[in-house]
Amino acid sequence: MRKIVVMSALALCAFTASVTAQSKHSFALAKKDFLLDGKPYQIISGEMHPARIPKEYWKHRIQMAKAMGCNTIAAYVFWNYHEQEEGKFDFTSENRDIAEFVKLVQAEGMWVLLRPGPYVCAEWEFGGLPPYLLRIPDIKVRCLDPRYMAATERYIKALAEHVKSLQVTNGGPILMVQVENEYGSFGNDKQYLYKLKELWEQNGINVPFYTADGPVAALLEAGSVPGAAIGLDSGSSEGDFAAANKQNPDVPSFSSESYPGWLTHWGEKWARPDKAGIVKEVKFLMDTKRSFNLYVIHGGTNFGFTAGANSGGKGYEPDLTSYDYDAPINEQGGVTEKYLALREAIQSYSKKKLPAIPAAIPTITIPEISLKPYTSIWENLPAAVKSVQPKTFEAYGQDYGFMVYKTTLIGHKSGKLDVVELHDYATVFLNGKYVGKIDRRLGEHNIELPKSDVKDPVLEILVEGMGRINFAQALIDRKGITDRVTLNGMTLMNWEVFGLPVKSEFVQQLQPAKSTEVKPGEFFKGTFTLAGTGDTYLDMTNFKKGMVWVNGHNLGRYWEIGPQKRLYCPAPWLKKGENEIIVFDQHQLEAATVKGEKSLE
Repeated sequence: MRKIVVMSALALCAFTASVTAQSKHSFALAKKDFLLDGKPYQIISGEMHPARIPKEYWKHRIQMAKAMGCNTIAAYVFWNYHEQEEGKFDFTSENRDIAEFVKLVQAEGMWVLLRPGPYVCAEWEFGGLPPYLLRIPDIKVRCLDPRYMAATERYIKALAEHVKSLQVTNGGPILMVQVENEYGSFGNDKQYLYKLKELWEQNGINVPFYTADGPVAALLEAGSVPGAAIGLDSGSSEGDFAAANKQNPDVPSFSSESYPGWLTHWGEKWARPDKAGIVKEVKFLMDTKRSFNLYVIHGGTNFGFTAGANSGGKGYEPDLTSYDYDAPINEQGGVTEKYLALREAIQSYSKKKLPAIPAAIPTITIPEISLKPYTSIWENLPAAVKSVQPKTFEAYGQDYGFMVYKTTLIGHKSGKLDVVELHDYATVFLNGKYVGKIDRRLGEHNIELPKSDVKDPVLEILVEGMGRINFAQALIDRKGITDRVTLNGMTLMNWEVFGLPVKSEFVQQLQPAKSTEVKPGEFFKGTFTLAGTGDTYLDMTNFKKGMVWVNGHNLGRYWEIGPQKRLYCPAPWLKKGENEIIVFDQHQLEAATVKGEKSLE
């Protein structure tokens, strides 16, 4: 391919381009080049996701990317993070102000690649799609299903209203908008892709578009859109770029996801790709003057219930709370060896000195905090819903959290209990006594119920819905008991169902235990006093499986199977003086301690 002639000042450093609202710029696609103000421009992008970063740290993370040599920030927008209830959009609370994030990028003299979905993957719950869609029994997603498209149109209209004034055509920093994401790895409904592009245009988006797919002919054919630049996930060789050129020789291509790190699932070892591989790839891209985006330069955290899951050869694979990703900028925003190596590599192509690396965010340790049993899930159940057979979370209007399914055994009263298509993790109780767990991740779906001397035994199943699958063909991933429950082949009927979304408000209003009975499903509570705040990691080694809230903020899931044993708690969620920590654990029964450490490991 013809090499792009790029002025190094334009190509390498954000501070060389004046990206101000007062000075409008133009951005266009030539046959081979991206053109900024009519001149060839090399995009050197680092990806980060506002939803995974506390808003107070957005500026710091952007400055970190700039100091590594990036002139652009790529950002996913997670639809389900902004429309948590159907028809109610939130672009203002906590870290949801996308417009503010884009303005911060512009203030640093940098550009933006906007990746709004509607589907994004990203190891994020349901790939960014809102779970309320799953309340429709026969919904089809990522196609022209009219129910799905009605919701998509509503989302595009809402988001476009917040970002259209920030396009480069209006004096803003947004250079390009991505159409869907890696669609060739999912389907081939070209009319769906054309409709998405049309909807963005109808709602005021007039910058160039791009797609992103693996560098394989079939994927590029199914996922590309006429007139849109071709992103390659990843573009690391001449062969990859040749495939893009063959698909459409009239638009430029770039490496839309070059991977410095990789994701990790629960129960695996940490994914830690060597820095040599990404440095070699970046040097190839710099030598050949190709644009690229590092996925991710900074991963952040899957706070709350936002972590997704994969469904590969191993079956169901839920993602960790940490999205550290072994990225150049670690979860807490710190410099890594990979960061320094990439900074040095990018700097070697420019005569302009890169900005100084921003000062590190202060970290603190916290001495051991004693957490004592406070109450249980069983003493805080809502009113029951009667069901002839158990249904999914979504069928009861619940998106995340836990659910208790309860029935009295008639006929068979012991033997092989089979929870057909459990999603995702259950603890099983007979007459209030713990029997065992069932873990979808391990392919488990049955357990042996012991004999009981109770005339009418009571069965309770506490189900945790973990992350919905975010990639490939298994996206329709409803939670809870998705089919039925049998005992020795007999289908169990007549259930009471207790929905437990376990939102922060629920946790803050928990009532202390009245009973002395101890049963797995306990909430633990403690306080700790700080003279000053700083980022910390809460070490959950002494607990088994559950979630943590600090001052009402949900830090996410922990699990003794690892590899993650510490949860990131950012300084803005702490306060001088007394702080409160609440832990819900599905197995722990006794008091235990947690402590604050300075790093993920």
